[in-house]
Amino acid sequence: MNASEAGPAAGPGDELPSVAPQLRGLRRRSGLTLEAAARAAGLSPAHLSRLETGQRQPSLPMLLALARIYGTTVSELLGERVADRDAIVRAGDMEPVRAGGWTYFQAGAPGRGMQALRVRVPYGSQGDIVRVHPGEEWVYVLGGRLRLRLGDATHLLAPGDSAHFDSLTPHRLAAEDHDGVELLFVHTLLQSPTATLCLGPLTGELP
Repeated sequence: MNASEAGPAAGPGDELPSVAPQLRGLRRRSGLTLEAAARAAGLSPAHLSRLETGQRQPSLPMLLALARIYGTTVSELLGERVADRDAIVRAGDMEPVRAGGWTYFQAGAPGRGMQALRVRVPYGSQGDIVRVHPGEEWVYVLGGRLRLRLGDATHLLAPGDSAHFDSLTPHRLAAEDHDGVELLFVHTLLQSPTATLCLGPLTGELP
């Protein structure tokens, strides 16, 4: 077994009934064999089989990897469903949330495997915060100019430009102009009761 496969064995009190059947059903729906899915996820077939039969608990990174392979979300892997009434988000219901100088408007339904936001970033706000977290991000510039740092590279994005990247790459976003920048922002979430706005951890400054 690889080190990445280490995880707790399932016990009588573990809440796995909704996870294990979904893992097997989604794999079959995607048309992948046990061996092919395990190889794509970096697992052994035996370990994936134990996840599908509830003998092992999947870690969150495993769930994220399997969700990407099966073309679904972590929410669906966990058996969660969102009511039809939550499919539409009206402009009047987009209450602003302010954090660290940024203003966020929830632009997607709650409880999904992705979070969609409209974000206003003022000039000079949080430009030195580096974010690193599991998942993917997609950013589209609505107005103003965005200075995006990805690893060691810096990119200047104008209205209509977009970026799509793995958010494990150290990144930071800042407004280039004094009038700030407005963005559409979509990112994947590792679902948890505390996952509301994912600002990412403070990990220091890039040179």
